[in-house]
Amino acid sequence: MIVADGRLIPFAEGVWVDTAPMRILGMQLTATMTVLRLSDGSLLLHSPIAMTPERRAAIETLGPVAHLYVPNLYHHLWIGEWAAAFPSARLHAPAGLAKKRPDLRIDRAHNATPEPALAGVVDELRIDGFRLEESVLVYPLAHTLVTADLVHNIGRPQHRWTEVYTRTMGFYDRVALSRMIRWAAFTDRAAARRSLDELLTHPFDRLIVGHGAPLAAGGREALAAAYTWLPSLSR
Repeated sequence: MIVADGRLIPFAEGVWVDTAPMRILGMQLTATMTVLRLSDGSLLLHSPIAMTPERRAAIETLGPVAHLYVPNLYHHLWIGEWAAAFPSARLHAPAGLAKKRPDLRIDRAHNATPEPALAGVVDELRIDGFRLEESVLVYPLAHTLVTADLVHNIGRPQHRWTEVYTRTMGFYDRVALSRMIRWAAFTDRAAARRSLDELLTHPFDRLIVGHGAPLAAGGREALAAAYTWLPSLSR
């Protein structure tokens, strides 16, 4: 596995990742930002983390920032500063974020209309029946799936409470989804299963998660295994 450590690092062709520390429910975790290069050389920033002069400069050396992507209703904490820094960038977000963040100028709601700049380069798939209103991105050029909270890969945290919580919630040292999200965040499990089944038909092997280390291989199998609790419609 590849782990970013607070600096922008190459992950695959046309893909870079960076991480920043954050606390959730008292846990010490990391948040991941992904940078994708589009066909015209411009960049899409998925789930941007806190802006620093160094982080901004590193990204600008790769190309112009043309798109800012908020993947769900929770990965929006730092999007405002990036939108202010790159006012010409189009901001993509779930429809429900407009109510949660009235301060933002949202240019396009996920899946509302096709985005021409993504056509043939990035596949956008909404996970139906999911309260977080998450959409994921598949980047076929590098066989990479980019997610936020669809699945975690926290590993073996050294922080005691983080270890206790991840063990209790079933995502310690494995690619999995917190039981809390499983219990509370799925309003229509049949719709979610259909979305997962569709996603698993797409060409990816690498997997980037919103919290934890990305997988350089085996991502499809890991995601499928993480959702065995969600019964297949064919059963």
